[in-house]
Amino acid sequence: MAKPIVALCYDFDKTLSTTDMQNYTFIPALGMTPAEFWGAVTKFCNRTGMEKILAYMYMMIHYANKKGIKMDKEFLMSCGKDIKYFPGVTHWFKRINEYGESKGVKVEHYLISSGTKEIVEGCSIAKEFTELFGCEYYFNHNGDAVWPKYAMNYTQKTQFIFRVAKGVSDIKDDDSVNRKTSKYRVPYTNIIYIGDGMTDTASMTLVRRNGGKAIAVYSDESPNEEIKQMYTDGRVNFICKADYTSGSDIEKVIQLLIDSVSLNNELAKKEESLLKK
Repeated sequence: MAKPIVALCYDFDKTLSTTDMQNYTFIPALGMTPAEFWGAVTKFCNRTGMEKILAYMYMMIHYANKKGIKMDKEFLMSCGKDIKYFPGVTHWFKRINEYGESKGVKVEHYLISSGTKEIVEGCSIAKEFTELFGCEYYFNHNGDAVWPKYAMNYTQKTQFIFRVAKGVSDIKDDDSVNRKTSKYRVPYTNIIYIGDGMTDTASMTLVRRNGGKAIAVYSDESPNEEIKQMYTDGRVNFICKADYTSGSDIEKVIQLLIDSVSLNNELAKKEESLLKK
């Protein structure tokens, strides 16, 4: 019997990083504050009726051009170098992988973000993910970002849960992800979604309804009312402080969930052995 896989699916902004990824380097390069940039995005949405994710992607190009910044992939990736993470994040992946290995479980990490994929690709933890899913730009023959290649809003995140379960990472492959199957590369029971708020609820609800687990993280000393309500409404199984250091609550929860997958796999192997006799 193959080694079971546990897929940890993460939001990025305010889940792993301390704020929106554009706030660290990209927005200051425009000569703006985060409040000014995101305020301009909101006004643009209200004026045009444009969907918010498409609007922020457009406004990134608009202000970069206005500032005379060549918004190519190299520049965007450079904006990922100064991202700050919650405590323990940089060592989290190695620890969790090793724990899974000790239990006979393969752990995979997937990023499912409405942020800018090219920025994430330049950050220090990009290499830790099996796949990075996020908003992407189309770059013209001069290398300039001119149009959204892919825009992922909050409900569109859910399709990537299906992709993780079925092992279909190519976003152009709609056929495989929509085809009915009874055999999943990663059973939904082995999928864990980690996010920080209401923008993650569609993904959290999908995972939970199919037998997986959802965790909401918070950055303050205690969870705010929104996080508490998510738990009360049954949208998440656990709420934990965004502290990924060794021995933290979220590490203990993930270890317990890995233990559960390991135990179920051992029971399945024993059952299979008995049936062969």
